[in-house]
Amino acid sequence: MKLQNKTFIVTGATSGMGKAIAIHFAKAGANIIANGRNENKGEKLLAELQEIHSGAHFVTGDVGKANVNEQLVHQANKYFGQLDGIVANAGTLGLGSVSELAAKEWHHTFDTNLHSFFYLSKYAIPHLQQQKGVIIANASIAACKSFPNHPAYCASKAAMVALVKQMALDYGPDIRVNAICPGPVDTPLIWDSAKAFPEPDKIVDEVANNTLMKRLGTPDDIAELALFLASNQSSWMTGVAVTIDGGIMASR
Repeated sequence: MKLQNKTFIVTGATSGMGKAIAIHFAKAGANIIANGRNENKGEKLLAELQEIHSGAHFVTGDVGKANVNEQLVHQANKYFGQLDGIVANAGTLGLGSVSELAAKEWHHTFDTNLHSFFYLSKYAIPHLQQQKGVIIANASIAACKSFPNHPAYCASKAAMVALVKQMALDYGPDIRVNAICPGPVDTPLIWDSAKAFPEPDKIVDEVANNTLMKRLGTPDDIAELALFLASNQSSWMTGVAVTIDGGIMASR
């Protein structure tokens, strides 16, 4: 199996892309330290992961706080004695134009999307250097494409990609660092995002039809790419932001 005897931390793992990534990694033989803020969802995820692979633990907490990320790294080493990779997947939208967006919401969006990625990487890097590990950030095409009333989301995702490239420079060849930039994926987040558009009930269908593949992405689509980036099959890839969007960016 691609990730046999490897240990990965996956944040934002209780739904959507994060859940799919955790499950795919477990099926590939990885030990999983999963994270989310909802303890009930976390218990359900843990039961599902342990049916696949016994090496799984769930840590409840807000990764926008430094100590939660430090705890995730501690748990990986406590239970499995090593850390081979992290997937920074936790995310939030922070909807509203700059003039309308509350400063508190701006900071919350950056805490969840960007600062959590910094914290987790900071605490994980010394362990990843020992293992020749990998860092994967789940960013977005919003890193390079604007959307109505998404300034905090777009800015934080662009910063994630910049940080990926910087860390690839600073920590290669010991650690590979890459970003995934999904387009419209059928998760709860896309339905929340639709609220920022004039006709939210129609926009999701329109977006799906505007992809060259004429459908929304699925969490499994993203998880398969994450699995590739986590495995030795991508051993010569670092410092890149891989777009997976059904062709949205090609048709701009």
